[in-house]
Amino acid sequence: MCNFIFLALLSFLCLMPIIHILAISFSSGAAAAAGKVTLWPVEFTTAAYNNVFGKPEYLRAFWVSVQRVVLGTSLSMFLVILTAYPLSKESHQFRLRTWYAWFFVFTILFNGGLIPTYLTVKSLGLIDTLWALILPTAVPVFNVILLLNFYRSLPKELEESSRIDGAGHFTTLWKIYVPLSLPALATTGLFTMVGHWNSWFDGMLYMNHTENYPLQTFLQTVIIQMDFRFIKAENAELMLKLSDRTSRAAQIFVAAFPILIVYPFLQKLFIKGIVMGSVKG
Repeated sequence: MCNFIFLALLSFLCLMPIIHILAISFSSGAAAAAGKVTLWPVEFTTAAYNNVFGKPEYLRAFWVSVQRVVLGTSLSMFLVILTAYPLSKESHQFRLRTWYAWFFVFTILFNGGLIPTYLTVKSLGLIDTLWALILPTAVPVFNVILLLNFYRSLPKELEESSRIDGAGHFTTLWKIYVPLSLPALATTGLFTMVGHWNSWFDGMLYMNHTENYPLQTFLQTVIIQMDFRFIKAENAELMLKLSDRTSRAAQIFVAAFPILIVYPFLQKLFIKGIVMGSVKG
């Protein structure tokens, strides 16, 4: 019972900032500016959300992030699967397996640095393109290690029986290993998805035009400086109901909402995958 109460209080403390942001987003600008809002909206209004969904810049940045998450996660998962499978083999099956494994681990400990990375992206002509946000992080090594350990925990008899039936490595990978590794794939996929969705610095680094900003980079500029240029003169009534706090709160909550929706559906697979993939079998 004590554990239940403690975890319930801890969960509530984690949810309080989200609830507070949600309450501010549904409150009037005057109430938010006066500090009257805690965990419940004061002078309820949807003006902040009318503002968000009526702002072309925000919707464009949202669409850039959606494209980034879909393409980035798909490409990353494909490459991680292809990388983890051979690295999960024993040295007598893949002679250079140890060398390649240390090659990938080295990239976790050391990296080329910000300037060489930027120069590489620029020399490839990726500046101001969506691929500049996707390709530099296309193979997250932590996910590779998590998935290869999961593969090593699978019974060796499965691969041996498939080889007896005439299946090659690609058939074994896609018909046996991938279906059995759904928990690990859900875990690595969620890591990749959240990483792409929350990343903002690379958008500021590789994008020269604000219309190419992903959502989090756009939000970073909004939080630093409020911009009311999108409000037309005939929307003066909307202007009276808004404040910088309510507008920012609405944009932050809308940005966080997709991840809040996705995570509960992957929670069971996520926990199973991270536990099984963290221990070498």
